[in-house]
Amino acid sequence: MSTPSSPARRTLAGGLSVHPIGIGAWALGGSDHNLGLPMGWSTADDTASRRGLETAYELGANLIDTADVYGHGHSERIIGDFVATVDRASVVLSSKVGYHRGTARHAYLPSAMRRQLETSLENLRTDRLDIYFFHNADFGEDDRYLQEAVAQMHDFQRQGLVTAVGMRGPHRYATERVTVAKEQRGDKYARFAYLAEVIRPDYLAARFNALTPPPADGRPDIFALAASLGASVLINKPLAQGLLTGKYDPDHPPVFAPGDHRLRKAWFTPGALRIIQDGLRPLREHFGDSPAALTRAALQYCLQQAENAAVLVGFTRPEQVEENLTAAGTPLTDDELAFVRDTLGRLQQTLDAHSEVFLDEKEADR
Repeated sequence: MSTPSSPARRTLAGGLSVHPIGIGAWALGGSDHNLGLPMGWSTADDTASRRGLETAYELGANLIDTADVYGHGHSERIIGDFVATVDRASVVLSSKVGYHRGTARHAYLPSAMRRQLETSLENLRTDRLDIYFFHNADFGEDDRYLQEAVAQMHDFQRQGLVTAVGMRGPHRYATERVTVAKEQRGDKYARFAYLAEVIRPDYLAARFNALTPPPADGRPDIFALAASLGASVLINKPLAQGLLTGKYDPDHPPVFAPGDHRLRKAWFTPGALRIIQDGLRPLREHFGDSPAALTRAALQYCLQQAENAAVLVGFTRPEQVEENLTAAGTPLTDDELAFVRDTLGRLQQTLDAHSEVFLDEKEADR
């Protein structure tokens, strides 16, 4: 049930009507490993996850995004238990395929995609997905599975199992960060643009927030690329996994258990947290010294990039859901948008000079 202060819904690709702030359900999967790396959230709790979904629904949020690999189905099952208690037509469900191949030769083998979709539908306790994403850009050697995978997605649509097709990215492969030196990696933006032309997705999903640097060499950003395709955008990590709310204390850095992907991230270490604390100071002075004030600035910065976009905010506690959904407030002025962009652009450059984002980033051979 929407509250009077809820932002107006946005109509996205495929006619999907969504609250502009959706729920990113990666954390609901809990601790996990994939591709030989920690890929989960050790701070998740199933009871809190369920209460958080209920809170989001009560506050009008209706878009929930997950993936088969989040907890290897655990996130989907938590959501499915919730979906079974509400009107299915009142929620927009999104999931992904591509990072979990099970025992198949490749995740994008059409038969593997069919099995994964059937499992996701069973986990989510639904007969259809509103959006189904290609989760990564690895379609096998020489893209051997690309055309078949695209055809399989269209077949899902013809069968009424999937309403809209999405693409996740552009981003570096998790395994490339630890196996391939930076200078030897391919051009991820060119790769993504090429695949977008082949797939012609209805949705693009990408990490984006005020710390995201603009594309190099005058390339179109994710919003311009989406516009050229007639696609909508789902924005991941608008709060940089909580870092932009200023909630982390460098003198008492967070502690993560095994299976938590944040163990690999330098931005959660004391040195980087001090840089972030200092970098957020101008925003605190301008918008207010509270997590809610910083959350509003971060969310509005993303929401005001395009009308055909929604943000996906994760959570591990129901209190976070309420804070995020009630903090958006009024839009930023043009001057405030520029202030946020310039302030956090400087912070991003300082963080990049401090260290790589990932502690296990492979350096070039010396």
